[in-house]
Amino acid sequence: MSKVIILGSSNAVPTKEAENTHMVILGKERMLLIDCVSNPIVRLEQAGVDFNNLTDIIVTHFHPDHASGLPLLLMDMWLLGRKKLLNIYGLHYTIDRVETMMSLYSWSEWPHFFPVVFYRLPSEEMTSVLSCDDFTVHASPVQHMIPNIGLRIKFPNQKVLAYSCDTEPCDEVIRLSTNADVLIHEATGHSPGHSSAMQAGEIGSKAEAKKMYLIHYPTGSHERSGLVEEAKSAFDGEVELAKDFMEIDF
Repeated sequence: MSKVIILGSSNAVPTKEAENTHMVILGKERMLLIDCVSNPIVRLEQAGVDFNNLTDIIVTHFHPDHASGLPLLLMDMWLLGRKKLLNIYGLHYTIDRVETMMSLYSWSEWPHFFPVVFYRLPSEEMTSVLSCDDFTVHASPVQHMIPNIGLRIKFPNQKVLAYSCDTEPCDEVIRLSTNADVLIHEATGHSPGHSSAMQAGEIGSKAEAKKMYLIHYPTGSHERSGLVEEAKSAFDGEVELAKDFMEIDF
């Protein structure tokens, strides 16, 4: 059985209890990290996950609260002796900047570095990202301040997870999450490039998703109460707040 572990649930300003939004998907053969922040190896270990099993990373977009942990992850895995290949996926815009970021660290001069393969994705709806026995992943562009993607992940039992990532309400997310068993949707608040909890609920309702988790919401001193109730005012299904280290089985 595959499962998703929420490694972080906060918006761009994390707290001790809630890290920036990112998650990992565990299958039998593949392990997929969606976005990479904080100290990734420590975070994975806190979740009870062996970072050595990581096979794939999707970087949804090039904002610090989604991509800043990548240099540290790559360096630490290299220092700890990793040899096997790692796949990294993202839009052309994103991967170009990831490579530029890594070049500033002169990573090409790090001796005996393990192989990393970058996959540049077109900005087209339902682009195939990867397909394996554990899951298939498709990506669609969403409406954020910079190029960004949401994801649709199907498991062998035909269960579907959709993830909006950071986005304003848009038809692309509705299509991406149509009839999803679980929709993880951001709830930063009504602002450019983001969605409120009510808007997330409206998207879930239009997509006819079965269950929703709100993520990327304000935490700490900026925390707002009533997000679940706000989403439920527009969505008839079950709604929960995603929490750090929560596990969702598929």
